[in-house]
Amino acid sequence: MASLKDIKRKIKSVKGTQKTTNAMKLVSSAKLRRAEQVAKNSKEYAAKITEMIEEISANLAKSNEELDHPYFKSVKSPKVVDLVVITSDKGLCGGFNSQTIKRVNAYIEEFESNGAKVRLRVVGKKAIAYYKFAGKELLDSIDDLSSAPSYDRAAEFINAVSQDYLDGKTDRVIIVHNGYINMITQEIRVDNLLPLDPSEFTPSAVATSELEMEPDDDTLLEALVKRYIEFVMYYNLLDSLAAEHGARMQAMDAATSNAKDMVNSLSVQYNKARQAAITTELIEIISGVESMK
Repeated sequence: MASLKDIKRKIKSVKGTQKTTNAMKLVSSAKLRRAEQVAKNSKEYAAKITEMIEEISANLAKSNEELDHPYFKSVKSPKVVDLVVITSDKGLCGGFNSQTIKRVNAYIEEFESNGAKVRLRVVGKKAIAYYKFAGKELLDSIDDLSSAPSYDRAAEFINAVSQDYLDGKTDRVIIVHNGYINMITQEIRVDNLLPLDPSEFTPSAVATSELEMEPDDDTLLEALVKRYIEFVMYYNLLDSLAAEHGARMQAMDAATSNAKDMVNSLSVQYNKARQAAITTELIEIISGVESMK
């Protein structure tokens, strides 16, 4: 049985850990609220861009034109696929990163079994470390963007991917990340970024105005699609960050609860050991007194 001193030291250590995990839970909770608001505002902006693309699609449909642009040209059997993977830069967030990596590995296996070459473009230290350890070649990587999303840096990153697509170096671009649903739930989200699916921009009832587009529909469409692609990347980073804070808050809450249970268990163990020590001392005193008679 451990000594009273050892048990007391363990209790002190666990209580210190409990304070740390509880503080991390509170920090993640505060960061989550800010990330939620930013993501919400960004989603509204994305909806406006989509609405404008629908408007232009409606105008092109009226002129019997098609969306004849490389961004919209699908390849049935892609030979090269770029997977953009978003994970966190930090750990202590449960299975948040492992779930994303598991889905990405399933995609790698699926595409390679169909004869396609998969190129990895990774955002986040956790995925970078994992794939380097696994011996996977990374076409591109950036390790401080997922923890501090920046529109300019996100645009620079995804524009390089988009340019490879336009140059014919890749046939398909997919973004995989763990997304935010609510404080206790995250889900893996997959964006088939390129080529764009024209059905996603089907002219809706909203797109019925008689606005005149300048300089022309095609030029404006290309500019908007470029901005749309940039913003999808940026929004996915924000969504991933919010999900990360939610996952970390859950993980730290569970760790704090486990630490509390461990303190209670150690306290019981300490009291039993202390009671046993007192009983032993009493027996020794009584025995000593009896031997003196």
